[in-house]
Amino acid sequence: MANRLADATSPYLLQHADNPVDWQEWGPEALDEAVRRDVPIFLSIGYAACHWCHVMADESFADEQVAAMINSNFVAIKVDREERPDIDAVHMAATVALTGQGGWPMSVWLTPEGKPFHAGTYFPPEPRHGMPSFPQVLDAVADAWRDRTEQVRTGAADIAAELAKRAAVPPPGEVGVDEIDLAVITLAGDFDDRHGGFGGAPKFPPSMVLDALLARAAQGDGAVADQAWTMARDTCLAMADGGLFDQLAGGFARYSTDVAWVVPHFEKMLYDNALLLGVYGHAAREANRRGEDATRFAEVVELTVGWLADELTTTQGAFASSLDADSAADHDSAEHEEGAYYVWTPAELDAVLGPELGAVAKLAHRVTNAGTFEGGTSVLQRDSEVELPTDIRPALLEARTARPRPSRDDKVVAGWNGWAVAAVAEVAMIFARPDWLTVATTAATTVLDLHLDESTGRLARSSRDGVVSRAAGVAEDYAGLAHGCAVLACATGDGAWLDRSVGLLDSLEERFGADDGGLYDTASDAEELFLRPREVAENAIPSATTAALRAERLVQRLTGNDRWRQRADSRLTTVGALVARAPRAAGWALYDAVTQLGARPAAEVAIVPATDGVDIAALVSVAWRQAPAGSVVVVGSGDGPPDAAGIPVLQGRTAIGNRATAYVCRDHVCHRPVTTESDLAGQLAAPVR
Repeated sequence: MANRLADATSPYLLQHADNPVDWQEWGPEALDEAVRRDVPIFLSIGYAACHWCHVMADESFADEQVAAMINSNFVAIKVDREERPDIDAVHMAATVALTGQGGWPMSVWLTPEGKPFHAGTYFPPEPRHGMPSFPQVLDAVADAWRDRTEQVRTGAADIAAELAKRAAVPPPGEVGVDEIDLAVITLAGDFDDRHGGFGGAPKFPPSMVLDALLARAAQGDGAVADQAWTMARDTCLAMADGGLFDQLAGGFARYSTDVAWVVPHFEKMLYDNALLLGVYGHAAREANRRGEDATRFAEVVELTVGWLADELTTTQGAFASSLDADSAADHDSAEHEEGAYYVWTPAELDAVLGPELGAVAKLAHRVTNAGTFEGGTSVLQRDSEVELPTDIRPALLEARTARPRPSRDDKVVAGWNGWAVAAVAEVAMIFARPDWLTVATTAATTVLDLHLDESTGRLARSSRDGVVSRAAGVAEDYAGLAHGCAVLACATGDGAWLDRSVGLLDSLEERFGADDGGLYDTASDAEELFLRPREVAENAIPSATTAALRAERLVQRLTGNDRWRQRADSRLTTVGALVARAPRAAGWALYDAVTQLGARPAAEVAIVPATDGVDIAALVSVAWRQAPAGSVVVVGSGDGPPDAAGIPVLQGRTAIGNRATAYVCRDHVCHRPVTTESDLAGQLAAPVR
């Protein structure tokens, strides 16, 4: 046999297309071969931006002797976890159950029937720190299969059965005001009041939790709201001023290796930046509402949108998946090093800026002779006490651009693009940037045109260079893209976006719905794995259930249709038990509960232009900047009767006294229409409970 990855659409798989290992993609051909040969499957799972995946590839998968061991004893299958999150999820559960920990690269051995019996993550090429070498593991697994085949098969069946038991979802739970405030108190118990964030190292950006805390803060009703604001504000500032945030080009790295956000794991993922972009837009809005300085939040928003547009936008107009953590130290080196593109020495700053500006840059970016990273280099941070001349950042950015760049995984993932579209569209409206709205609409149009089969309603998970992969969309893809389309319906006033959101959500319920009101991660007619994946708790990204909840609640407010209320309420109940007990795993569920039950619940705001065409920008700005969390703001185009837009919240709205007019409603029960900014702000700010 030979390596069969050359025709893959995944950049991660293509990185392994020249290995001497006889890799295959996951599919019937590979699985049938394992049965025919009666040998185990060696399943290796990773992703393109994964540092240790690269290390293991260089050390082991490129080695002819190791490859010969794999090829003779196993059917070798390589999977991109971003392209096939379903395969990743079930085998990660097995890896954690067997070893007590998980991570990537993930190495799993399966029976020919596809049931796991041995697993691990990275294995070194020789014994190290108490770990066996990869060749030793290969020998041991091959021997076990040859000498104890039936015992291995029995053990694998037992593992699969036990994992099926563990996969049960938590019992449903109702969420009320008491549970919301208990969740905030629980979060406060985990909060790092010195460095921001929650827990210890490694420290991940808690995107969905921050959104929930900002929503609770915006209720403005006393000590719990203030406590929520303090946690959200301090975490956002700490991440923005630390090494997690790229101080030159914008965008966040995947996580911090330390508790103080100084040294990141340098890969930059679309999903992190999509989710955090929305958070920083909301943080700027809440800071302004409280009369605090929103400058830093606004800077992060502007740089991150710029980074998405400049570095992650594909030729087709959608967003690519990630930038690698590794790059060559210089143009003459073939060796790649983690963080090489991003770190600086004092001498390098002086060489670019000169000694005078270099001295300022060292202070402002906390670059020292000792360094904060490896080899005396430093990750750029931001000391807000030091004034940074405006010409420093462009000069450093230009110099850095001349370095060898990290590789880009230009695979387009539908769901991640949906979250990015939602965030870019929302900050475009909050900050009055129509150019950003164009970026969002282009990305959404590209993904829908390429990934959605309108005749069947089926959505493809990923594509690359305009070619759709074989991977079917999972629940997060339908929910994420529906979320983006719903926000675009608000931002553009075009009912076609609402129609697309409704269609995706209907397909989601039809294909992924569970009897208890939640969602499976894979469709009912998807390829059968040893376990049908279903995760209701959030991790680095929303779960399918909380992602659907976010999208469905927006559609409920845009349409006033009770079926969306019932569906969203059912999702919330499915994860409700987590809200008070484990709020770090239920951020968007907590967010939804706040927007429903808070003193300032979410509103529906419809704005129609004056019949004389007077500009309505002032009312639009007030609505987007001051409406409570979870609100929908929709502006009629003025090109015809409001009903023509196809968005129910606009229907029947007319301008009063030939002036641009805003209607503020909650559950489609409306205040009197208003025509001034102050009256609109007053209606949006007034508590109703």
